[in-house]
Amino acid sequence: MRRGTLILGLMCLMFSAAYSQGEVLDKIIAVVGGEIILKSELEENVAIAKSQSGVLPDDAECLILNQLLSQKLLINQARLDSILVLDEEVEGQMNARFEQILTMMNNDPKQFSDYYGMTIPEARDKFRTDMKDQMLAQRMQQSVLTNVTITPSEVIEFFNAIPVDSLPYFNSEVEIGEIVYYPEPNDAEKKRAKDKALDLRDRIVNQGENFSELAKLHSEDGGSGRLGGDLGWQKRGQFVPEFEATAYTLEKGEVSEVVETEFGYHIIQLLERLGNRIHTRHILIQPAITKDDMEIARKKMEEVRELIVSDSISFSRAVKDYSTEKAQSYFNDGLLMNQMTGTSFFETGELDVDIYFTIDTMEVNDVSSPIEYISERREAAFRLIKLVSITEPHKASIEEDYSKIKAAAIEEKKARKTISWVEESISDTFIKLDGDYASCEALKPWFKSKKEPDSQ
Repeated sequence: MRRGTLILGLMCLMFSAAYSQGEVLDKIIAVVGGEIILKSELEENVAIAKSQSGVLPDDAECLILNQLLSQKLLINQARLDSILVLDEEVEGQMNARFEQILTMMNNDPKQFSDYYGMTIPEARDKFRTDMKDQMLAQRMQQSVLTNVTITPSEVIEFFNAIPVDSLPYFNSEVEIGEIVYYPEPNDAEKKRAKDKALDLRDRIVNQGENFSELAKLHSEDGGSGRLGGDLGWQKRGQFVPEFEATAYTLEKGEVSEVVETEFGYHIIQLLERLGNRIHTRHILIQPAITKDDMEIARKKMEEVRELIVSDSISFSRAVKDYSTEKAQSYFNDGLLMNQMTGTSFFETGELDVDIYFTIDTMEVNDVSSPIEYISERREAAFRLIKLVSITEPHKASIEEDYSKIKAAAIEEKKARKTISWVEESISDTFIKLDGDYASCEALKPWFKSKKEPDSQ
């Protein structure tokens, strides 16, 4: 395992069950500039790797310590370069991570505490510093790699350097286009939702009821609702325009009028403001989508499909005219993007089940009937699916797989750049490593670093 690969795969894996294992005798085993590595930190990361991989190589501890040293080197340089990670950014990442975990646990705090052996507030306190360090390391690595680009000739050179008998074999892959359409709530439902929001605002402003408690009871934003509506610190541009336009006009503690956005009706309170960053909380009331609303949307999508299959309009034009900008595919001419590979190609096993069964009987360029599904925004929607292309299983070639080969080539170039940066930084950084690890082949370069720290 190469050091470049280790660095590019930075650890700091939060919330592993390994953290609940027994205590270890702690001591400092490494110093990297102003950063330290504890014996317990290494032991915890070894336990995480073992829980994920089962059997580890004999030199696993050396390789993992090498990775931790690389991470600390990035963090140390980030501090020297005055790279900042704001507290509100950390809280935003923490909120997202906890939201993801709680969703998998049916939003049950007791299940969380039973599994991790600590309450949610305790877990947040335990991992806040680790999260900030992880973000610092990632930001520093991005800075190191910011100018790494690759030319077509380099891609071809990379491909030609792969031995023919080592070329990967690619399974059949497909490209999928979509048109996404959200049902519109009817006027009666809009009125019901707005009236409820107006009533809640009156209870807060005129009757003195607690904003946070009402948010927990009534807000339909599941993520913030559990937190009393708290949206944390956010910089300008993070909210939809209607929400943001109101939020930035509020005084500290002021409660807004009811604000309508694409999500529904909001009551907003400004908790604090620092320059272009605001800390708000809100209560969201959403109009319900009725069966009649869904049927209207379905018929609309059937009409759009008929326009496409009769050649009255191109699929690309239909995306622009009818698909919602809420869908990421809207900005890619309707193409779905594979987040794992960064390309538009999917192996069939990577597709959502509903898409997989939809395209199973389709030919290239066919467009499906409307499919009802729950979108990434957890809202009911319809989509038309187009089978854009399909490849046969084949050995990698520059003609058919250029985008994949390019992605691999640039990752290899980034790895070489990172290795070079680490080697240069080791020679310029004070590093002290416990002699118990002197026999580790992977750690030899770290024992050749500066022997004295810079004077303060």
